[in-house]
Amino acid sequence: MESPATVDHYKAGMVLSGVGDALGFRWEFIYSAPHIQQEVQNLGGVKKISVSLPNWPVSDDTVLHLATAEALTTGKEGEELLHEVTVRYIKGMKDMSRRAPGMTTIRGVDQLKPGAQGGYRIAYDRSSGGCGAAMRAMCIGLRYPRPEQLSSLVAVAVETGRMTHTHPTGFLGGVASALFAAYAIQRRPIITWGLGLVKEACPIAKEFVRSAGYAVPETERDWGYFTEKWEKYLELRGLSSGTGPVVFPKQYGPSERDEAYKSFSWSGWGGSSGHDAPMIALDALLGSGSNWEELMSRAGFHGGDSDSTAVIACCCWGLMYGMEGVPKCNYTNLEYRDRLENSAEKLYTLSH
Repeated sequence: MESPATVDHYKAGMVLSGVGDALGFRWEFIYSAPHIQQEVQNLGGVKKISVSLPNWPVSDDTVLHLATAEALTTGKEGEELLHEVTVRYIKGMKDMSRRAPGMTTIRGVDQLKPGAQGGYRIAYDRSSGGCGAAMRAMCIGLRYPRPEQLSSLVAVAVETGRMTHTHPTGFLGGVASALFAAYAIQRRPIITWGLGLVKEACPIAKEFVRSAGYAVPETERDWGYFTEKWEKYLELRGLSSGTGPVVFPKQYGPSERDEAYKSFSWSGWGGSSGHDAPMIALDALLGSGSNWEELMSRAGFHGGDSDSTAVIACCCWGLMYGMEGVPKCNYTNLEYRDRLENSAEKLYTLSH
């Protein structure tokens, strides 16, 4: 894995994010991992699933991830980029038939005003801590993958995240997803990712919020939950100092993982918030190594918001391992595969 990330890794990251989304989406509203995994077995296991329309569409996650990615591929920066993103989010919301978009995202995009002064900002909403920003932000890490670009990565993740999710638990999820994708490209040891989020990226995000001057008191008031949850998780996994080894429970099968994911969550539905969607993705990456089927078992087939955790985990996995070990039937006829590959190629060129 230590070879540098190539354009093929970029393509694998984008395409597999869509695959994880489509596979997880089918069981998004089923609350039992053992039940889901039995159904996967009945289909012959992951390696037998041909992910294609009409049975395996991508969800709102991929539509909006593509909207973010395709805005970034224009090469625009600053306010110009943010207005470009608003245009593409509005367009993306017209492609939501049977894709189950979240209410917070629907409400947020409704308030965007492309081209108007500050039209990429919406009213602060205390209830916007969901995973809508986290599930569409990985591509920001593909655009700004280098350690010295961290402040750009954070600024873009915060501002695009706040277009729908103004609560820090929501938009910091976007920072986490973008950051983990960048770390995957940097080949940074995965046991250090969580600590990097808490100690490096979150302080930069806090400083950015202050300097941007929008909804500062509300954001600071609601800030603590995200970092507290992450500090607890790192302690639980023995990663507080970023050195490892990772500590998993002795018994950590599908039912145990369901319970663990619930305990990470805000409301008992693992992966549906900004803090726990990337957390479950990281947990799955830590536990599955380069094994694609194990990754899907942990990140995509659990009794929570399974498409949102899988879209993040599978993007990072593809950036690290490429397509090796992924059955061709999982991605050959994936919906929007061409768009995912095109945006990956353009992001690779821009990032170099």
